[in-house]
Amino acid sequence: MISLWSCIVGPRVYRLYEVITAANETESQSYTPNTFEKCGNQIMQGINIMWNIGLYTSPLIVTYLWRREYFCLMGCVSVVKFGMGIGLLMVVALALRGLGRNTNSQYTTFLKKLNEAQANYNSSNKLALSKYDCDFWAWPADFYWNEVEGEDSKPRVYVDRNTRSGRTGGAIRKLITLPCHIAAWCVAHLFGRHLMYPGSIQLLQVAMDPYLQAGREKLVKEFSGTRGKLVARDGNSIDTMFVDRRKRFKSSKKLLPSLKEMGTAHTHGSILVVCCEGNAGFYEVGNMMTPLEAGYSVLGWNHPGFAGSTGTPFPVQEQNAIDVVMQYAIHKLNFTPENIVIYAWSIGGYVGTWAAMNYPQIRGLVLDATFDDVLPLAIPRMPGWMSGLVVTTIREHLNLCNADQLSRYPGPVTIIRRTKDEIITTQEFVLASNRGNDLLIKLLRSRYPKLMSSGAVEVLTQWLAEEPVEQASLVSKWAVDSDYCQTLLNSYIDEHSASIPMQIGEDLEEEEKTRMVLFLASKYLVDFVSGHNTPLEVRFFRVPWTPIADTSYVQFQTT
Repeated sequence: MISLWSCIVGPRVYRLYEVITAANETESQSYTPNTFEKCGNQIMQGINIMWNIGLYTSPLIVTYLWRREYFCLMGCVSVVKFGMGIGLLMVVALALRGLGRNTNSQYTTFLKKLNEAQANYNSSNKLALSKYDCDFWAWPADFYWNEVEGEDSKPRVYVDRNTRSGRTGGAIRKLITLPCHIAAWCVAHLFGRHLMYPGSIQLLQVAMDPYLQAGREKLVKEFSGTRGKLVARDGNSIDTMFVDRRKRFKSSKKLLPSLKEMGTAHTHGSILVVCCEGNAGFYEVGNMMTPLEAGYSVLGWNHPGFAGSTGTPFPVQEQNAIDVVMQYAIHKLNFTPENIVIYAWSIGGYVGTWAAMNYPQIRGLVLDATFDDVLPLAIPRMPGWMSGLVVTTIREHLNLCNADQLSRYPGPVTIIRRTKDEIITTQEFVLASNRGNDLLIKLLRSRYPKLMSSGAVEVLTQWLAEEPVEQASLVSKWAVDSDYCQTLLNSYIDEHSASIPMQIGEDLEEEEKTRMVLFLASKYLVDFVSGHNTPLEVRFFRVPWTPIADTSYVQFQTT
């Protein structure tokens, strides 16, 4: 009876990574449920889809029921009967699923290994469990946020924009603005976060599930990826995938490596790239492949509420998630911060800049197709009459202020701008309206305030609005000498320091300031001719430039 109950409430199994074939070889294959389990799963999945559709269309359903007078006594009785029918169907589905699993040797073997791992999560039991792909909620935790001594008292850096108008002023003002703040809370929690993070929508995840399974299989089988569950300080479980490239030929049994093995496959393995996905991105099908193909060790993770991660992607939960990911990388995977690069794409720039701000010793930050502030992107996409409510909702509940966080990080940065980006532009496909431009300008203002005169900013704005060919023409017009600008920068660093902000430019003429600003912009910015969702080409991914490291560093530019 205990075994049957465990089968009823146990997790679903999707794939077995190491199955012994008749030829005594191992292969990956899908888990095959028997007829009873398959029937139970289909019923449960159907009910789940119906529930989610009902949840997202609840205002329409409530309106319909009200007009049909279902809120009277007889209507309520009908609704209760319908609910009881669904409940009975669920009981039947669970019973069928449990019976099917209990008679399936593959599932009972998995359940035994899962129970052993949950009772004693040692390396042997973890290895046995890692040969299965299953519902991640049942997976034992690999790392807790407070495992590190003193982590619970470590100060964290936050950006305070003081934009919560309802929390300032007198009691009368708070009372007057209270309805607006209540409305903002409702908007943020009912549909705002789904618009900003569509990857958290359960229906989308159901549709994506086959692709996510295939992505995990590829990472595990082809790249020897290791899945891990991290528990953040708010209790959320964060789903991660780690690919270790530190041992170049650890899987090779040859005395001499092949030419392929001697190539770029593992040349950067000592550097860990932590990937931060976009608003509908998952590590299974996201930006992990670019640094993997470049030969780096890579740690991917899913936002709270995405796939195997629990929670909801509000800013505080996002901060807690990236914080435990960084702690895991440093204290469990044993990468020093100096050997960690954060690669953030699109809305992932928020957690990327937050992590950089709180771990300033990292090797670098790569921001791909991201923005300075989410508010200028949100307002044009909503009805004009909602602009005031949008401002309150964003600032109080979904305030993604990347530029403010970036200005508090003093380390190396690369901003990759998609020249055909249709998402982070306020005017579709207009390069001048790309919010990556604003991110770069704010970065340069925070680091080189004396160079950013009105004239220099005007020329920089013009340069950012042009395509690469016109950019080169403008650089030529201003006679920008990269060697001279680098020498000027090195001289300042030798005489003062490389600490941020640099006060270089106090004694420079306006033309020299403009040349320096264009030079610095070319070092921090990479133009990639593509749309927002195109995977980044490997040749564009590299450790960011730093003024005191490599004077020959040249960013790739497209033509």
